Amino acid sequence: VQLVESGGGLVQPGGSLRLSCAASGFTFSNYAMGWARQVPGKGLEWVSGIYSDGSTYYTDSVKGRFAISRDDAKNTVYLQMNHLKPEDTAVYYCAPRWGLSFEYDYWGQGTQVTVSS
Repeated sequence: VQLVESGGGLVQPGGSLRLSCAASGFTFSNYAMGWARQVPGKGLEWVSGIYSDGSTYYTDSVKGRFAISRDDAKNTVYLQMNHLKPEDTAVYYCAPRWGLSFEYDYWGQGTQVTVSS
């Protein structure tokens, strides 16, 4: 299993970013994909998930601002982040285990998102 996140960066409050996660080593279309984030000194937090049927879920703090999508032909999951806030600053990770425990051996390197003026 390989998960490669990209698209992070430094953005001002109110700005937007689009994260991508390219996956390989498993049957992507069979799995509910999730985006999680981690602030230094804190644990991982699930942010958004998308099932194989396209059903989407968001934690309350990002509802209405973030949009998750997937392209099964490209084995890629995306996270469009709009109206970013300083509290969105974190390292973002994807994994084929939306809503499950964070005990997982195949986390990628993550992508840093920093929201600051």
